[in-house]
Amino acid sequence: MASKIEVKDLLEAGVHFGHLTRKWNPNMSPYIYMERNGIHVINLYKTVAKLDEANEALKKIAASGRKILFVATKKQAKDIVADKVSNVNMPYITERWPGGMLTNFVTIRKAVKKMAAIDRMKKDGTFKTLSKKERLQVDRLRAKLEKNLGSISDMTRLPGAIFIVDTMREHIAVKEAQKLNIPIFAIVDTNSDPRPIDYVIPANDDAGKSIEVIMTEVTNAVAEGLSERKNDKQDEAKDAPVAEGKAPAKAKEPAVAKEEAEPVAEKTEKAKEPVVEKVAEPVVEKVEEVVEEVKEEPKAEEKKPKKAAKSKADDLTKVEGIGPKAAEALTNSGIATFGDLAKADPEKIKETLTEASSRMAHLDPTSWPKQAQMAADGKWDELKEWQDNAKGGVE
Repeated sequence: MASKIEVKDLLEAGVHFGHLTRKWNPNMSPYIYMERNGIHVINLYKTVAKLDEANEALKKIAASGRKILFVATKKQAKDIVADKVSNVNMPYITERWPGGMLTNFVTIRKAVKKMAAIDRMKKDGTFKTLSKKERLQVDRLRAKLEKNLGSISDMTRLPGAIFIVDTMREHIAVKEAQKLNIPIFAIVDTNSDPRPIDYVIPANDDAGKSIEVIMTEVTNAVAEGLSERKNDKQDEAKDAPVAEGKAPAKAKEPAVAKEEAEPVAEKTEKAKEPVVEKVAEPVVEKVEEVVEEVKEEPKAEEKKPKKAAKSKADDLTKVEGIGPKAAEALTNSGIATFGDLAKADPEKIKETLTEASSRMAHLDPTSWPKQAQMAADGKWDELKEWQDNAKGGVE
């Protein structure tokens, strides 16, 4: 493991400077060393101890293969975090915390997939078929998604931990992580409440140098965890060929089979001639019988297409209330004829239509089986009269 950071390094970076005494949070008193000129001074010895503790935990999480989400939207921190975290291929949020980022992760993933869909459009040429205005709108949407969610495009599931700079500013992220029991690591200043945080790093969260020093140590720990994971995988890969070494032992069996196959082949060649002579006559008789049967078979096959012609799909749009899209959805679900529709249950029909498209959820199929029965029986005049009397096909 890399050498631990010293108190002197933290002191030079201004990590010890807290907020004004009138803005302090009393729960931070265990981490405050003293008060000087109306400003609280953070105990750097406790900062070093807490930082080491957090680094060990982050290293284990990274080694397990889970992602760690870094959050820093304040101006001083966003560029530093983006630079440091991108080096270890971890997701980060530096623009705006999208509400429900963790608690409504499925919806956030849909937005990320939109970016992939737009990229696919540009590759397969679909993008060029759009009008100039539509292309401009799509480009703007892509740029907006890239800005807000581009850094989490590789995060396919909830993170194993979340690291926050300034918990006061990112209070929504803290609450969401608490709700989902995700471990929270954070740089906590003297004006913040450390109680919801699992791994507190008491430090100045306003100065760029202070944030950079802490982030350097944290990302180094994550990098160590990733390298450990990589080494473990390489060790497993080295052990794999040992298991594969058993395969050549089975390769000897075909050689034995070849030796046995040669005398068998000779026997079969000798046996071919007498067998053919004895069997030839009855085979000829059977062939003649089969030829006579084959002559009669085309008659049966000719009838099959006629039956298939009867089972062709009917025009279901003749039923009042069924449009082209509804008819297509019914046909795809197996209801292709008036007879099928007459036997169908209206509730199941409604479920089928709703599954096909939410726009068809308002359709009322109560009278469709009755109309379909009239159509199946060929009572078209009666059906037309019923449709004229009924409003919208509903009794």
